[in-house]
Amino acid sequence: MVEVYELDVYRLAEQLSDMVWHDFDTWLEKVQKTIGYQIVRAVDSIASNIAEGYGRYALNDRKRFYHIARGSFEETKAWLRKAIRRGVISSPARVEEYTKLVNELGPKLNAFIRQTRVGPKER
Repeated sequence: MVEVYELDVYRLAEQLSDMVWHDFDTWLEKVQKTIGYQIVRAVDSIASNIAEGYGRYALNDRKRFYHIARGSFEETKAWLRKAIRRGVISSPARVEEYTKLVNELGPKLNAFIRQTRVGPKER
């Protein structure tokens, strides 16, 4: 069986989480206390819920956690848009890094969830 940390979707979620984590330290205190803590919780939740779902035996349990991960991904994107719009993330290169990673993670997360919807008898 493949370990959760070997999955592309999990690896990308962790990469996004680490990017936010490291950028957080460069932000002003006002930003850390408003956008910062919110986005760190949301982005960390993506990989955490993928891992928790992956460890569940029942199909419905797995799907539930993967859908929570999807919600956290959407929340993360909302916080990133605010951070970019408000100039917290202002480097064009950094914006491009976030954009590229988000654009890669989203479809992989959707495909991962879709794949989970099919039970063993239906494959």
